[in-house]
Amino acid sequence: MSEARAVPPLARTSARPFEVRVPGSKSETVRALVIAAQRPGATLVRGALGCDDSDRLAAALDAFDGLVVRRTANGFRVERATGRLGAPATPCDLGAAGTPARLLLAFAAAAEGATTITGDARLCERPMGDLVAALRDIGIRCEELGAPGRLPLRVHGGTPSGRLWRVRGDVSSQFASALLLLAAQQPAGPIRIVIEGVAVSRPYVELTRRLLERAGVVARRDAGDALVVHPGVPSAAELTVEPDATAAACFLAAAALTCTTAVVAGLGADSAQGDVAFAPLLRAMGCDVELAPDRIEVTGGPLSGVEVDLGATPDVALTLAALAAAAEGPTRITNVAHLRHKESDRLRAAASELARLGARVEEGADSLRIHPPAHLRAARIRTWNDHRVAMAFALLGLVAEGIEIEDPACVDKSFPGFWVELERFRAHHEG
Repeated sequence: MSEARAVPPLARTSARPFEVRVPGSKSETVRALVIAAQRPGATLVRGALGCDDSDRLAAALDAFDGLVVRRTANGFRVERATGRLGAPATPCDLGAAGTPARLLLAFAAAAEGATTITGDARLCERPMGDLVAALRDIGIRCEELGAPGRLPLRVHGGTPSGRLWRVRGDVSSQFASALLLLAAQQPAGPIRIVIEGVAVSRPYVELTRRLLERAGVVARRDAGDALVVHPGVPSAAELTVEPDATAAACFLAAAALTCTTAVVAGLGADSAQGDVAFAPLLRAMGCDVELAPDRIEVTGGPLSGVEVDLGATPDVALTLAALAAAAEGPTRITNVAHLRHKESDRLRAAASELARLGARVEEGADSLRIHPPAHLRAARIRTWNDHRVAMAFALLGLVAEGIEIEDPACVDKSFPGFWVELERFRAHHEG
């Protein structure tokens, strides 16, 4: 664990807009790597995010017989031999990488032999049971080597049965995304995937579908809202990853807190990333917001509390919770029970760290109600080994004295350059 990092308040601010630089989308990067691994020959994934999650997935894919995955100056190069892949000879350790682990479980179902997938202690606590059940329903043998429905798991490659697949969607959207990517690899189709129950984080499934389409695989929604995949080899030799909307939200929030202006280029209303919706949310809190097809501009102002359902975009919940501590009036965040199954129990983490700052928080089973304090207290923020906790609460250091972030290196999971960008934000305004 790295030493705590102090985040001093801004001494002054500038009226000049801050041009935000964020890395490629983590969500797009990991999906693009799996899609590239389905195409014989060489495929370049440009603008990809290099972070712990993507590096773990790249190493796991590289371990399959017939795949070579290497980092490049601007992303990854994936080269696949023709024919069926062979399973890795040793277990694939995904560390804390939840999305890569789930995508890899389904990817392994198309390989020859048995693939063992594991991770760190927290990842081995996170739910995998709905995906295991869905794979077993289509004839894929999955061995639970630890607790039921948890990693470590061993997946035996095979040919799935049937063309109607079902998966529950109320715990994680990643299970449906994993099946979408597996469906694309099948010898025949179309394959219809029905998501049962209330589907959380729906934009992430749409992101997967649209990436498949960009790669040349037909994947549509039918009249019943099921996903229909026409299997095929991806035709795109290059996939370009757009800027990460969740990372961008941090710096849009920084502008909101400090009453300054931030601009994100190359990302906007045309994006499939659901977290672009954070910009209109800032408008509801009192900011001036311009949301163009490929550009976002936010100018902060006095913030007001809001009530918002973040079931579709849970990854911005911690950023909103941090903003709520500096707003006027209470904020209520609802429909986010699935946040309890992330890198940390994010509802518990948010309630705990907001209380350190002096806020009063009502923690529900799937909600938070945040009553901001009259003045934010100095606090040493525990990050719960969760990158999103560290980044969200660091923002409050821009406007409050005495904020320190424990284990600041945990941001490497998704945004290794976060602290550099935060210092660039400071230098822009104070220089």
